[in-house]
Amino acid sequence: MPRRHLRRYQAPEWWPISTKEAVWAVRPSPGPHSIETSLPLAILIRDVLKYAKTLREARYVIGKGLIRVDGEVRRNYKYPVGLMDVVEIIPTGEVYRMVPHPTKFLWPIPISQEEARYKLCRIENKTVVKGGQIQLNLHDGRNMQLPYDEGSKYSTLDTVLIDLTENKIVDAVKLEVGVLGLIVRGNNVGYYGKITEIIQTYRKRRSSVTIRTDDGKDIRTIIDYLFAVGKDKPLITITQPKEAIQTQ
Repeated sequence: MPRRHLRRYQAPEWWPISTKEAVWAVRPSPGPHSIETSLPLAILIRDVLKYAKTLREARYVIGKGLIRVDGEVRRNYKYPVGLMDVVEIIPTGEVYRMVPHPTKFLWPIPISQEEARYKLCRIENKTVVKGGQIQLNLHDGRNMQLPYDEGSKYSTLDTVLIDLTENKIVDAVKLEVGVLGLIVRGNNVGYYGKITEIIQTYRKRRSSVTIRTDDGKDIRTIIDYLFAVGKDKPLITITQPKEAIQTQ
């Protein structure tokens, strides 16, 4: 049987909860993101966005259907919120996107209502299914079936821009030298810049990649930790203003 409880000291270190305040933490439900790369919706509402003071209040807010994730109302307070997910507070109209953060691993940044309809997803796998169509398996658990000619244009680890309201691909970025890459895991999480080098290995996801940040710093990581976000500029907002980061 799956474990239903999670002790606070066993939770990921980046979760914004204290191990001294209580014994138990909310365990994320099985869903589109793993426990190591997601935050339970209740903790996001209570401990990050501060819309509630207690878990009971957070459960009430979520249970009333006041929170949308990727355009869908979520009433499960354990729902795992992860990379690039769009979270909307319905009564206030505030919208946030979950993006990598250099010290907090994953953190919400405010975005506009117009941008809330778009989401970047990385292609984790690609298969041919019955009928000759190509199915793209995306990082957030989403599966998209496309005609063979259209689906063959995309490769594993490429990024697609999804219109959440129509559930269709509106743009794409190939993971290659010259595009902008965002580091989403590892010691350098949160940094982004232009990809200057890719050294292929026999295991594609362990290939070495170097990005150059705006201040000229070269950072190396593995390709599995990289997320292509645009060509000349990011397709969506992926970072907070510097002054906002300094005040946190």
